[in-house]
Amino acid sequence: MADSSASYIHMVQHLIEKCLLFYMTKEECIEALSKHANIKPVITSTVWKELEKENKEFFEAYARSRAHRVAEAETKQMIHRMLSNSDD
Repeated sequence: MADSSASYIHMVQHLIEKCLLFYMTKEECIEALSKHANIKPVITSTVWKELEKENKEFFEAYARSRAHRVAEAETKQMIHRMLSNSDD
């Protein structure tokens, strides 16, 4: 049983890593894994917290990078809206 529990946790960790590639927040990842992989939110949350503990520097850099990407996307949207409005 311990082996299957460990492999399950490893699978959840792998899926979380996939979510990180898409710059998902913890909440987005929990929702996605619940909806698409039928993983209970408490499991995803627990594994995420353990990953954060073990990889503090990575998650700090991830948060900064994610914030930068969000700001960049918002700026692009604003420019697009301004250009669209100037065509009127």
